[in-house]
Amino acid sequence: MSTVAISGLPVATVINAADIVPFVQAGTTKSISKTLLFTSPTLVTPVLGTVTSGNISACTSTGMVLSTPALSGPTLGTVTSGNISNCTSTSMVMVTPVIGAATGTSLSTTGNQVISGTGKKGYATGAGGTVTQATSKATGVTLSKSTGQITLDAAALAASTTVSFTLTNTVIEAGDILIMNHISAGTAGSYLLNAQSAAGSASINVRNISLGSLSEAIVIAFAVIKAVAA
Repeated sequence: MSTVAISGLPVATVINAADIVPFVQAGTTKSISKTLLFTSPTLVTPVLGTVTSGNISACTSTGMVLSTPALSGPTLGTVTSGNISNCTSTSMVMVTPVIGAATGTSLSTTGNQVISGTGKKGYATGAGGTVTQATSKATGVTLSKSTGQITLDAAALAASTTVSFTLTNTVIEAGDILIMNHISAGTAGSYLLNAQSAAGSASINVRNISLGSLSEAIVIAFAVIKAVAA
């Protein structure tokens, strides 16, 4: 075989829109234009494999699986459903979200918290407790709960007389407010209740406002409300 000398390679030119690409199908030569081949082709159920880059914003598939995608500053728009539990953004704005059963440890708001319908704002099971006073109505009790019930001793309390006792409660802080009610036992409407809070305790005052001495083991229900002076 003789040696063939190649002095240079042909220079490729840019394909034109009118150019065609020939191919053979079942013994017949056919052609496809550059426009059909490269401009907006329609892919029917293709297997894309691992997509590492590109714009998939117009994808409407509900079965798309993204495996650890690296999204750099994406704009999600209006998210109507899905799991965003791993979102770490501190500036997320949720407009009228349906929260359902919230399980967070705290909730701070700068505006109103409004309850509609028949909902109530208060404490769940586990936040409360009970304690019974011993010896006298001046005997201190200990109950470190946000809410609860205190059963007083049945010692006599004279008419127009006030007795005080200390509730030791680590939930209470100075300045907090105790809401109290004579909830059961004894003569309804015969007692006046108020309290002064301190760090870890509160002084509770019980006054007999009836015209006679009362020897009743009344039950006082209380709830601690966080309050500040500034």
